Amino acid sequence: MTNLTVKKIPDDLYESLRESARRNRRSINSEVIVCLERTFRHNPVDPEQLLARVRKIRATIDGAPLTEEILKKAKKWGRP
Repeated sequence: MTNLTVKKIPDDLYESLRESARRNRRSINSEVIVCLERTFRHNPVDPEQLLARVRKIRATIDGAPLTEEILKKAKKWGRP
């Protein structure tokens, strides 16, 4: 495995990383690796699979589809 040194990390970024590592019960090094993996090893989305999932969820929802008019009324509701 390769070693990597990162210099001049802003204090607030380091504190966020340290806090995230603490919450996840990982070392800072492990947390950095997880962050890098999430960024660079993302799984491509299969559009057909995603659409199939969306259609399946939509089929379980009762009621009329959401329209622009319904959204506009909802936004205005409760406003003076």
